[in-house]
Amino acid sequence: MLPNLSVVQYLKLAGVPRFSTARLQAALSQCSVEQLFAADASQLAAWQFSPPQISALLQPKQARIEQALAWLEQDDCHLLGCFDPRYPECLRNIQRPPLLLFVRGNPALLVKPQLAIVGSRHASVSGLNHAKRFAQQLAEQGITITSGMALGIDAAAHKGALLAKPDATIAVVATGLDRVYPKRHQALAHQISEQGAIVSEFWPGTAAKANHFPRRNRIISGLSLATLVVQAGLPSGSLLTANYAAEQGRDVFAMPGSIDDPLHAGCHHLIQQGAKLVTCPVDIIEELGVFSGQTALPLHAVEQNMQEQDLPYRQLLDNVAYETTTIDDLVLSTQQPVDAVLAQLTELEILGVVAVVPGGYVKLRRN
Repeated sequence: MLPNLSVVQYLKLAGVPRFSTARLQAALSQCSVEQLFAADASQLAAWQFSPPQISALLQPKQARIEQALAWLEQDDCHLLGCFDPRYPECLRNIQRPPLLLFVRGNPALLVKPQLAIVGSRHASVSGLNHAKRFAQQLAEQGITITSGMALGIDAAAHKGALLAKPDATIAVVATGLDRVYPKRHQALAHQISEQGAIVSEFWPGTAAKANHFPRRNRIISGLSLATLVVQAGLPSGSLLTANYAAEQGRDVFAMPGSIDDPLHAGCHHLIQQGAKLVTCPVDIIEELGVFSGQTALPLHAVEQNMQEQDLPYRQLLDNVAYETTTIDDLVLSTQQPVDAVLAQLTELEILGVVAVVPGGYVKLRRN
């Protein structure tokens, strides 16, 4: 039976330096919760607490605790301690589980089957499109999409999941939940917290710091059945998330790309190290064996419908690559005037099958 700690007790323990969930379990193997919080300095020392830990436990930072309690009084704000029945079991079983989680939104989502989708903050148009499409189609199958609400691939994954269902995504962040980082994601954060969930192990009032992001990444992978890396360079924080996933015994998927594109170098490295190469959402569904049947159309049928669309300007479209294709190349390959090529490209852009990028155009999906 799990120990029963109050919110204030969790907050006091969270203020103890270098005090982990494992350390708490070790302490509670020697005493009860009541004895732990009633103990004096000599007794805590006997239980192997260090002097800084003893000082923090006996003299907690009351102002910080009051700030956290005030935050928890707001609607849809929750605290899940490591022994809380709502705390996700898959996260509790990782090597360094957070002592507590602050949650804004629906904490029940944290126990649902999740896939982490991560990647570069400076993703290409095609990378953003892939992340969004994979997230949407997988969310339609009942898989919750978890990411870090960063620029680039993370944001595209959250947005794709939200297109499927308003409660289909979880954001794990590296700040207190009274802040949004990056600031331009205020609207996205609000949309996720409305029916999804935003999660952090950091206290309200905590700003983003470089050393917070690896800690965030281990939670992203720890909550998830598997991690998909869409685009990543070398080195990359996304690779760190993938490494955490592998250490936690979770599957790692990677999306291949051009060998000339540094944005795909990290994915290719993961594939060389044993990550599973994926080219469509069905690859992930089949590997995980998770299929809820919640969509009206199976994934393979969705893909087939996309391929069978009757699109105009096939000659031009067939010459637009998934890498940047210049206008000069398109004029040369189609033997059409520049103004005609530009007009056709504009129509294809409106249809959402090509996009303007620096230096030319790229194709957005297979047809």
